[in-house]
Amino acid sequence: MTENSLWLGSLRGPVKKAAIGFAGLTAVIYVWLVANQLLREGAIGMHEMIRPSLGGPIVTVMLLCIAGTMLFTSLYLSDTQGAIEDKPDGFFDILSLVLSRMAMVSIALVVIVMFYEVVSRYVFSRPTLWANELSLWIAAFVFLLAGQYAMQQRSHIRIYVIYDIMPRWAQKTCDVISVALICVFTFALIWGGYNDALRRMLRMETFGTAWDPAIPGTIKPAILFFILLVTLQAISNLIADWNKDPQQFHKDDIDETEIENIRKTLEEPK
Repeated sequence: MTENSLWLGSLRGPVKKAAIGFAGLTAVIYVWLVANQLLREGAIGMHEMIRPSLGGPIVTVMLLCIAGTMLFTSLYLSDTQGAIEDKPDGFFDILSLVLSRMAMVSIALVVIVMFYEVVSRYVFSRPTLWANELSLWIAAFVFLLAGQYAMQQRSHIRIYVIYDIMPRWAQKTCDVISVALICVFTFALIWGGYNDALRRMLRMETFGTAWDPAIPGTIKPAILFFILLVTLQAISNLIADWNKDPQQFHKDDIDETEIENIRKTLEEPK
């Protein structure tokens, strides 16, 4: 198992077992909560799931199990390299891969939530008060996590028609300028938004709806946190790529490269 490991090594097996264990415990508690909803009045519902003080210890345990499932699943999935992914080089690359897998799992959660809403609304005529807001809440974090992954994979926009014809010293100069501009933007964003984000987080500002999730109280601080991570990843990329030969992109071979990558991906054994 460790032969195919990207960075976990001997920890790959224990991490996989931890992910399965947390997922199994989450499923058991979920079934128990659903059964209580069907069998007795005043059972714990989604209103209490975002308010552990009202739901009691079982809600706290459920949230911890969900967090453990997300964490260990993301760690395990990040230990494999995708067909079109660059190999991680250093701490920030690995962190970005872990966060990218967390985004992948979160997308699956959005699908499950919306599927539940559709079935509940159109089959049982019992629309929920929380499905749309929960999907928006998760999608906001997916958007932030995707930015981190795009920076690690160098998938952001770059005008290669101009960049490729520059000498290497000029390319390095452009890289330094672009990273410096990212740092300036991040500094300005944190400087201007820190107090507001801290105020919203400390009072856990809610959405003002029937379910009333703490979307403003979590998303605003998360924006500042993840833009800082993106900036650190950009600096890490600059350092890692400084002595590397730049990858050349020409109009005549872009399509052929993409077609070859797709072909190799489709031909890989399942």
